[in-house]
Amino acid sequence: MKQKSLTGNQLKMIAIISMTVDHLASVLYPDYPTAWWIVALHIIGRLAAPIFWYFIAEGYYYTHDVKRYALRLFAFAILSHFAYNFAFGIPFIPFQTSVFNQTSVIWSLAWGLTALAIEQSGRFKPWQKTVLILGITVITFCADWSSIAVLAIVQIGTNRGNFKKQMTMMMLWVAVYAVVYAVFIHPVYGVLQLFVALAIPLLKRYNGRQGTWKGMKWFFYGYYPLHLVLCGLLRLALYGNVGVMIGG
Repeated sequence: MKQKSLTGNQLKMIAIISMTVDHLASVLYPDYPTAWWIVALHIIGRLAAPIFWYFIAEGYYYTHDVKRYALRLFAFAILSHFAYNFAFGIPFIPFQTSVFNQTSVIWSLAWGLTALAIEQSGRFKPWQKTVLILGITVITFCADWSSIAVLAIVQIGTNRGNFKKQMTMMMLWVAVYAVVYAVFIHPVYGVLQLFVALAIPLLKRYNGRQGTWKGMKWFFYGYYPLHLVLCGLLRLALYGNVGVMIGG
């Protein structure tokens, strides 16, 4: 327990800070520059996604009402769609510019929770679970982190109690994402996705406790769209109403 010294709140705060660094870097230095220090900022940003995936899976096991949890995430995903697209100059109506990056990662997180609930349910036969989860990967393909977020959440949740397998399966799906990113978007930024592995030592230190502050959930629900709106205002001030990343 002394070695596992990070609470859930501390890990989530690390994710929030790294996410903010990543988003600001995208706005301040658009169009995938490869200067080492800009790439380093985005490497810091790779800490966020795996921490969020991990705690969506943890939330599934700790919540008293999975349906209510999912509905809250879907409502948050709708709100976040407009904030995220405004931040990076992406049209609010999807697929006008690309099939990639048409909405925020919250869309994939909400569907990831749904997919995990399906996978753990006794109501469905194995083939039905496969079909439903495949359908979810299609629905989430257009989001930030795409369907990989869904598949990572399913693997983390399904293999709960086996940290090595959780992280191995997560990294296998991230490797798929990295290849797709490298081929279709940018080779350097494709390789960069593999730096999510830096979050693994942090997650290994999770002590299973939430932390003393009970307001982290609501803080994130407020902070996420607010910081994106501020990023959008910064984008408009610097460049006008133009897109600064794929999807814009």
